[in-house]
Amino acid sequence: MASHRKPKQRSLTSSTARAAALLALTGTASATLLDGIGHAEHHLTPAQVRAKVDEYRREAEEATEKYNGAKDKAHKARRALDALRDQAARRTTRLNAARNALGAFAAAQYRSGTIAPALQLALSSSPDQYLQRASLVERAGNRQTALIAAVGRQERKLRQVRGEAADRLAALRLSQTAAARHKRTVQEKLAAADRLLDRLTDEQRRRLSAAQEARDGGKAGAGSPIPATGRAALAVSYAYAALGKPYVWGATGPHGYDCSGLTQAAWRAAGVSLPRTTYTQISAGRRVQRDQLAPGDLVFFYSGISHVGIYIGGGRMIHAPHPGAPVRMASVSDMPFAGAARPA
Repeated sequence: MASHRKPKQRSLTSSTARAAALLALTGTASATLLDGIGHAEHHLTPAQVRAKVDEYRREAEEATEKYNGAKDKAHKARRALDALRDQAARRTTRLNAARNALGAFAAAQYRSGTIAPALQLALSSSPDQYLQRASLVERAGNRQTALIAAVGRQERKLRQVRGEAADRLAALRLSQTAAARHKRTVQEKLAAADRLLDRLTDEQRRRLSAAQEARDGGKAGAGSPIPATGRAALAVSYAYAALGKPYVWGATGPHGYDCSGLTQAAWRAAGVSLPRTTYTQISAGRRVQRDQLAPGDLVFFYSGISHVGIYIGGGRMIHAPHPGAPVRMASVSDMPFAGAARPA
């Protein structure tokens, strides 16, 4: 019977089938492409791996400085927003007090009623008594006018403060979004560098590390140390004390640093407040030429001003290089020189 028949299974329409086939082909193509990329990277020579890793780390450092800048802007926006919210709360209290005073005055007038001036004169036992009452009424009217004006002022100020707070909140959210985006970029670039290094054998990684140390150490030995003085000596001393501490992106110490975090912390120990990022630190203090460098100067690298170290004399600096490399000495010739600044 018809009631006992199994319902027909619906077959795929031609468009659905085509879509499924296309999806399968796309997935196969993507997998093939990724396999191809992985296969190509797998056959990089150790020297090519080092160059590619350096590139990823430079890109990560650029993103780190952008992250630091966005985070700093978010911090400032948060502080300004908190201050505006406190101000709005205080102004709301004052507005409510003014409204309550105005309401109490209006209620008192309602209870006492109002009497026409002619009738007041008629009811007065003497002209002097009438004039005294008229003066009191006038003063009461002046007080009411002042209260109304005060309420209006408080309302206008409160609207202004709330508008400023809304602007600060919008700026805070933009900075937080930017910081999150730059953080993802940093993580992606560092992960890509780690994946490349993981494909090397232990012996290849050891040789790469030794070559990097020899390159830095050989160049760092050039020149004679120049003694630092004043605040610069305190900043240099701090940098020496940080040697061996890990690179931690976004960190300003005391247990780890990124490049601009180290220079900021070193000069903070000398009583000088530096901005947070490389591209703002280069504008702090007086710009100096490379042949005029003195200990304590900030030395910047790459066209995007994405790396900074603190000069210690003799052509050397102390800097936080990149993840996996602790704070150490290096030559200022190790990277493309971009400029220098003297904070104090």
